[in-house]
Amino acid sequence: MDGMKTSKKIILASNSPRRRELLGGLDIDFEVRVKDGIPEDYPQDLPMEEIPKYISREKSRAYTLAPDELLITADTIVWTAGRVLGKPASPAGAEDMLRQLSGKTHQVVTGVTIATTEWSTSFAVVTDVTFAALTDEEIRYYVRRYAPLDKAGAYGVQEWIGYVGVTGLRGSYYNVMGLPVQRLYSELKKHHIISDNEQ
Repeated sequence: MDGMKTSKKIILASNSPRRRELLGGLDIDFEVRVKDGIPEDYPQDLPMEEIPKYISREKSRAYTLAPDELLITADTIVWTAGRVLGKPASPAGAEDMLRQLSGKTHQVVTGVTIATTEWSTSFAVVTDVTFAALTDEEIRYYVRRYAPLDKAGAYGVQEWIGYVGVTGLRGSYYNVMGLPVQRLYSELKKHHIISDNEQ
């Protein structure tokens, strides 16, 4: 059986190999199209869930679509102690972020925008992630071995640190990886982009 049938050509606007893997898991054909240099600034008074939604909408506005295309943009943040942990600027910054997450529960929020030439919609999904207390040696090992400078909050849940550190997770695991694929699938079905009829 071939993949799921879609009514539009799906465009994923992301450099993330994890998002590509997750979208591919829905068994739909898609093309990756990336524009560099899109600002990821946001108004500082936005509540937690609105931040990644805002950024995903701004990313979406940078693209010009054909009538038969649908664009997916996403942004993921880590939220702890009332503030955002973005991507660390250095290994030392990554170690500091992981110390802030150690022994506590934080929120991972992914905002997604789906857009065509006729309409767009945005949503956010929140997952609670609890870490065990991490030793400095464990933190240094992970940062040195995995160099998580491209990841919000300085960690990938699917990597070593997730295996040894995550004691609990409430919500979507795939959301923590960077794309809430169940919610995305539901939205695509709701807008008649994906058909679940037998091919």
